[in-house]
Amino acid sequence: MTKAKISYRDAIAEIESILQKIEDGNLHVDELAEKVSRVTDLLKICRDRLYQTEKQIHKILEEE
Repeated sequence: MTKAKISYRDAIAEIESILQKIEDGNLHVDELAEKVSRVTDLLKICRDRLYQTEKQIHKILEEE
């Protein structure tokens, strides 16, 4: 799944799913490192999306 193709909502859902598996102890050590890396990527996507949205809102407010 590429960075541009996942929505904010889907990224959050995937993060929650991974965190639940970690909390349940359902991951092997090898999978854990992979999932932590994936969560890191998803968090970056969410942060970037929030930053872009904030910029758009500021731009709209400045135009009024």
